[in-house]
Amino acid sequence: MGAGVPAPRSMATSAYRYMAQSFQQTLGEEGAALRHERLLTWRRENTVTRIEHPTRLDRARAVGYKAKGGFVIVRVRVRRGGQNKRAIIAGRRPKRKGIARMTLAKSLRRIAEERAQKHHPNLEVLNSYWVGEDGKQKFFEVILVDPSHPEILADPKIAWIAAPVHKGRVFRGLTSAGTEGRGLRWKGKGTERFRPSRARNRRDTRRTQTKVIP
Repeated sequence: MGAGVPAPRSMATSAYRYMAQSFQQTLGEEGAALRHERLLTWRRENTVTRIEHPTRLDRARAVGYKAKGGFVIVRVRVRRGGQNKRAIIAGRRPKRKGIARMTLAKSLRRIAEERAQKHHPNLEVLNSYWVGEDGKQKFFEVILVDPSHPEILADPKIAWIAAPVHKGRVFRGLTSAGTEGRGLRWKGKGTERFRPSRARNRRDTRRTQTKVIP
């Protein structure tokens, strides 16, 4: 540095950065024992299990979680893979067997959010994040909010979720996983038919292409 120019101060690492690094260590070889023990316990639980504290506090806080009344954390187990089916022992073309190119239209995280919402119909899904997976299943933690809780209604940063327009938001693709699956994370060329939705644009295309023969 030049004379008279103070050296830049090193920024202190936050506690959440250490939490993120600690979780990343569980994904490597040194954390294999802990990861195996966690997955072994999670497999024995119900598909939707309520938990007291988030496994990844740094990620939970980043997507909207607060340690206050009205917030609920659940862990959801979802089967991995696509909709693969057994091959039909009969004369059909591969195209007509229904076993090829069976890609899910929704992400597994979005499916986990919907299952959590069905399990807790009086709550609303705020967000979710990945916590683990094995060869057959993936595990997500879903953050739900009680829209009628006094602490939620008194907090202006989260009280918006109590509005009637946000009821059942997870089933309308309004969560983070839903907007990503609907292609609303991107703008510009190639996304002309993503807004307001791809289904709406398909309907408009059919309407304009319909030829009426008198």
